[in-house]
Amino acid sequence: MTDTIFDKILSGEIPNYTVYEDENVLAFLDIFPLSKGHTVVIPKKGSTSLLDYSDEDLMGLLPGVKQAMAKIKAVLQPDGFNIGINDGPVAGQSVPYLHVHIIPRWENDGGGSLHSIVKNPSDVPLEDLALLFK
Repeated sequence: MTDTIFDKILSGEIPNYTVYEDENVLAFLDIFPLSKGHTVVIPKKGSTSLLDYSDEDLMGLLPGVKQAMAKIKAVLQPDGFNIGINDGPVAGQSVPYLHVHIIPRWENDGGGSLHSIVKNPSDVPLEDLALLFK
């Protein structure tokens, strides 16, 4: 694990605007927000990919995301949220440390759904693709 900006935030070397914190996660405002209240949630035990973590390590992550969402909802009253993880550089992960984006959404804000991220459907028929998972 490299010493990332998130490691420096956790150590207090770099300040942040905390939205929520517990023993498992730190949630703070994104410094390049996509919307008002865009928040990043990081596990306090750092690694690059979701696949690097044990199930036990991840047990506090989703509850932490939920608590941060509840706080954002109470303070900003958005109409909805997009929640996402960019896992790997090709997926847009700019910091090599697992983090969850909470993006508050409002009616007519010009944004899209997760379905608008990529448009590259498989050329393999769905039935054939499903057989690969058996």
